[in-house]
Amino acid sequence: MAGFRIGRGRDDNHPPQQPPHTPRQQPYGQQQQAPQAPYGHQPYPPAGPPPQQHWPAQGGAGDHGEPEYFDPYSQPHPHAQPQPPQAPYAGRQGASYANDPGYTQAFSVGEDPYGQGATYQAGAAPAAPVGPRLPWKDLLRGIVLRPGPTFLQMRDYPVWGPALAVTFVYGMLAVFGFDKAREDAIKATLTQVIPIILSAGVAFVLCGMILGAVTHTLARQLGGDGAWQPTIGLSMLVMSITDAPRLLVAVFLGGDNMFVQVLGWVTWLAAGALFTSMVSKSHDLPWQKALGASAIQLVALLSMIKLGTL
Repeated sequence: MAGFRIGRGRDDNHPPQQPPHTPRQQPYGQQQQAPQAPYGHQPYPPAGPPPQQHWPAQGGAGDHGEPEYFDPYSQPHPHAQPQPPQAPYAGRQGASYANDPGYTQAFSVGEDPYGQGATYQAGAAPAAPVGPRLPWKDLLRGIVLRPGPTFLQMRDYPVWGPALAVTFVYGMLAVFGFDKAREDAIKATLTQVIPIILSAGVAFVLCGMILGAVTHTLARQLGGDGAWQPTIGLSMLVMSITDAPRLLVAVFLGGDNMFVQVLGWVTWLAAGALFTSMVSKSHDLPWQKALGASAIQLVALLSMIKLGTL
C-alpha cells in the first residue's frame, strides 16, 4: 500500500530548512588549543576569523578629542597619513630604536641629550688662548699702537714682570712730578732721597694693584669672565703708560703748570679709553659695563695723580 510521508510532496519549490548549527563544546581538558610558536618567535594567530573590533585603528585620524586604540586586525583609516616603513629590530640603529614610541633611552647623570650647544657662563675660562704670549717690548708697544688686539691676546697671560717693573719706575719718577715733593727731594741728601724714591715706587705699585683688583671685582660683578692676574697687570700698565707724557713734562715745568694740567686731562681721557678697551676684551663685556667697572680707578687716578693732590 503506497503512502506518503508527512510533508512530502508539499512546497517542493522551497529549500528544506536546516536547524541552526551550534558548535559542539569539547569536554573539559580536551579543548582544541592553538599551536605554540617556538621560543623567541611571535605566536601564531588564532584559528578562525579575527574578532570584530568597534574602535578606530591605531594611527587613524578619528574625530577630535577621541582616544586612539590599537587594533591589529583593523584596516587603516582612509584619511590617515602613510607611515614610512621601519627597519626590523636587528638592523636598526640603537638611537633611532630608542626614540620610538614605547621605548626608552638611558642617559648618564648630568648629561643633557637635548642640548643645542655650549652656553655662555660668566667665570668660565676660554677654551684656548687667542694667541701666543707677547714679549714685553711688543706688549708695551701694542698697548699704545693697537690696544684692542693686544688686550685680547694677553687676556689669558699674567703680565706681572712688565707691570711691576714699569709701575715701580713710574712711581720713582712721580716724585719729581709734584712741586713740593720735588723740592724736598732736591734739598735732601742722597741718603735721604733714596728711601723717598724707593718708597714712592713701592707705594705706586701697591696702589696700582689695589685699583686693579677693584676694577676686576667690579667687572666680575657685572658679568665678566676674565682672570684676575691679567686684569690687574694690564691695568697697572695702562695707568703708568698713559700718565708718562704728563709726568715727563711736569718734571721740567712743574705740576701746577697750565700746560701740564691740560695734558693731564687729555691723558686721563686716553686712560679711560684704554681701561674700557682692556676690561671689555679681558672680560667679554660691552663697553658700557667695561667703562662702569673702570670708573673707580679712573676717579682715583684723576684725584691723586692728574690733579696733583697725592
